[in-house]
Amino acid sequence: MFSSVAHLARANPFNAPHLQLVQDGLAGPRSNPAGPPGPPRRSRKLAAAAVEEYSCEYGSAKFYALCGFGGVLSCGLTHTAVVPLDLVKCRMQVDPQKYKGIFNGFSITLKEDGVRGLAKGWAPTFIGYSMQGLCKFGFYEVFKVLYSNMLGEENAYLWRTSLYLAASASAEFFADIALAPMEAAKVRIQTQPGYANTLRDAAPKMYKEEGLKAFYKGVAPLWMRQIPYTMMKFACFERTVEALYKFVVPKPRSECSKPEQLVVTFVAGYIAGVFCAIVSHPADSVVSVLNKEKGSSASLVLQRLGFRGVWKGLFARIIMIGTLTALQWFIYDSVKVYFRLPRPPPPEMPESLKKKLGYTE
Repeated sequence: MFSSVAHLARANPFNAPHLQLVQDGLAGPRSNPAGPPGPPRRSRKLAAAAVEEYSCEYGSAKFYALCGFGGVLSCGLTHTAVVPLDLVKCRMQVDPQKYKGIFNGFSITLKEDGVRGLAKGWAPTFIGYSMQGLCKFGFYEVFKVLYSNMLGEENAYLWRTSLYLAASASAEFFADIALAPMEAAKVRIQTQPGYANTLRDAAPKMYKEEGLKAFYKGVAPLWMRQIPYTMMKFACFERTVEALYKFVVPKPRSECSKPEQLVVTFVAGYIAGVFCAIVSHPADSVVSVLNKEKGSSASLVLQRLGFRGVWKGLFARIIMIGTLTALQWFIYDSVKVYFRLPRPPPPEMPESLKKKLGYTE
């Protein structure tokens, strides 16, 4: 599969490093074998240096594998780091009478369980979100290449927001299947006092009570929560980066240093995270309650919670998801920098489209 995708990626309009070299004239014309050999062109040296700076080709199997590894780090580490906040948020959703606010929730948890109680559910969180990150970021790059080549260079630029939405939704569909079992165990550990304190205790107990259904009954609400979240996360991030370089950053991305580019990544990630939290919060509330209760369904939980109930814990989630999303994009982009992966700049209008629209002669 990856070899065929790599072949398509060579013509992909998002493979900007290669296209930019050609458009800027850095590649230079091919030498005439019949004529006398001339002095080496400086432009060819620049093109060779630009190609050699990357450790692999855009769209290659190695590229996708390292993008998946970046997703493992970005999602696994960040979600594990905010387990205390996630724990309080989940308890506010399933028991709003007891946990009336974020600070009150922390106070009650510390009083009842001590400091160690704030780390409940860290193991399923780390495993589950690492698997989710692998699929989310890895498959996003795959689907972005596939869909852009299906659309063609001009339509991929014109419909780039729709392309981001479709690619991220497709990736998240598979990512949630990988996440669902660990998410179910995490919620049981965090929201049912006395049920289990570790993943080793919770998983066998859940299987004994409900079989495999216990691990996957929350996958549909997960899709309801995570697919809109991820669509917003990727599309909003991509367009925010584009806007920041166009309207805020005083110089082109090519002239920015790697640290400056990562700062832009972090800011765009935080802005995207705020919108992500708002869009996906009602479904997140349903997932938290559903995984706590045996024999319930998403429609019954939604009916019981009502409009006000599904928005409980939103402030805590905005803080958590905003920070989380910013850090995830920062880590993911840092992994790309460390492994010298191609990092295409925001897409520019193809020359053929400029001519059609009368922007150039």
